[in-house]
Amino acid sequence: MSALELLTVGRVGVDLYPEQSGVSLAEVSTFAKSLGGTATNVAVAAARLGRRSAVFTKVGEDDFGPYVRSALSDFGVSPEHVGTEPGLLTPVVFCALNPPADPPLLFYRRPTAPDLRLRPEDVPWDEVENVPLFWVTGTGVCEEPSRATQREMLLRRGRRDHTVLDLDYRPMFWESEDAARTEISWMLDHVTVAVGNRTEVEIAVGTDDPDEAAKRLLDRGVRLAIVKKGAEGVLVATDEGSWTVPPHPVEVVCGLGAGDAFGGALAHGLLAGWDPVRIAEYANVAGALVASRLACADAMPTSEEIEAELS
Repeated sequence: MSALELLTVGRVGVDLYPEQSGVSLAEVSTFAKSLGGTATNVAVAAARLGRRSAVFTKVGEDDFGPYVRSALSDFGVSPEHVGTEPGLLTPVVFCALNPPADPPLLFYRRPTAPDLRLRPEDVPWDEVENVPLFWVTGTGVCEEPSRATQREMLLRRGRRDHTVLDLDYRPMFWESEDAARTEISWMLDHVTVAVGNRTEVEIAVGTDDPDEAAKRLLDRGVRLAIVKKGAEGVLVATDEGSWTVPPHPVEVVCGLGAGDAFGGALAHGLLAGWDPVRIAEYANVAGALVASRLACADAMPTSEEIEAELS
């Protein structure tokens, strides 16, 4: 196999999507199973765009572990760096399509998730140091030992291009906002790209104003700051300037996974050497296409689908 282009680190799980929309979980009668987890979905989205990707994570000692590895392979993502954590279960996530644009999530990750048990001896250090694009998440530092392990990976990486931080703040994984701010803020000094929505940048740099947040991210040494503004589009900023790219309108079926599709397209654009505006336009369309479909990993678009929308 040719050399890896993208390595993501973090969450993996099995998503269970209701086949009935607009009702609560108590009223759902059937679910559809899909591969899930932010870091995993980003790797899948990039692979769908032709990138050689892998995810560094862990599953539990259960039958969902082989399912995860098989699904990754089917999507063209290397499962080589998916470990197994004894005594834990592969996470399962339920969502209710109520409302479809922002479905509530119910995480089964107790007492902890295997993907938060990453240790230095598990790490593919050569890939971490040399892969063209390395992707980490805010959730990855919510708990030890993955917190210290992800920190060590960033230190060994040495802030080389491209080192991307998906701010990925989910309050249910943290004891407090202050704890999240402390840990996520530390990572900003070790990455070249940071991407998140208004809530996530507020946690990272103390403001949800997109322009000010982007400025604060750049002041920390980030070379490309991306702030998702929802219906107002996406702000992209570098030391050379900032630009807002308008959203790509679609009829939303399920908002889950849109951000991960955006992430995979972002990785694709960075590896291709595109300018920030082109990356944002392409990633916007990728996210919109997934929002118009049910499921995350299974819904990731191809380059041909994105180009057709752009044209």
